Amino acid sequence: MSTTTDYDDNDVKIITKPVQSKNPVLIEGFPGIGLVGNIASQHIIEELNMEYIGSIDSRYFPSIAVLYEGLINMPVRIYENVEHNLIIVISDIPISHSVSYDVSNALVDWAEAINVKEIASIAGIAIMDGGHKVFGAATTPEMLDKIRDKVEIFQMGTISGISGSVMAECLLRGIPAISLLGATRTQNPDPRAASSVIGVLNELYGLSISTDRLIEQAERIEIELQRLAEDVQATERKGEVKKEFPMYG
Repeated sequence: MSTTTDYDDNDVKIITKPVQSKNPVLIEGFPGIGLVGNIASQHIIEELNMEYIGSIDSRYFPSIAVLYEGLINMPVRIYENVEHNLIIVISDIPISHSVSYDVSNALVDWAEAINVKEIASIAGIAIMDGGHKVFGAATTPEMLDKIRDKVEIFQMGTISGISGSVMAECLLRGIPAISLLGATRTQNPDPRAASSVIGVLNELYGLSISTDRLIEQAERIEIELQRLAEDVQATERKGEVKKEFPMYG
């Protein structure tokens, strides 16, 4: 059954149940350095008991289905929590550089169709020193003011991959958007960096999501997600995804 929130341009398909939220905030978390976006998004979905409403598919995605407790899942999924007016898009597969533009274009098209208020893109950023800072950037001066006292402003550098594409697409269309980059010293899954990003989202959107379970399970999560991290690294080695490095510090 088709709905008004479907999107299909032959290359990318988005099929969902009708979105209930009015002017929702959309958070996207795709795998990248430290799997920060993926881990943070999954944790929020579980803690808020968000409802699965649909998926994004593309002829360019790897031919896989994801298993969770014996059930088949789509690799790129969309969840909703009406109480918090929140939509989350999460991916279990790295999106290659060559497809990033098409996927981000489709995602932002769909976001406009459901009247999103703003978009928050979560990713990781490689730094050399310790600590789990969160760097931030925004598409408008107003959004930058909103995050200024909650993050370290990412003064100069590049945001690559799908996260960068989404931000560029939002800028072109005048959609308020922020990028939250959890600092990590490792390519390996980093639940602590994801926890720091969730702390900022809590402040921004009044979510009060506990990260205790994430920290307690950090070690187990790190082992479980190691394979996904290796897939991301393999993609990067092929030159499809550039690493994100600050140009300073």
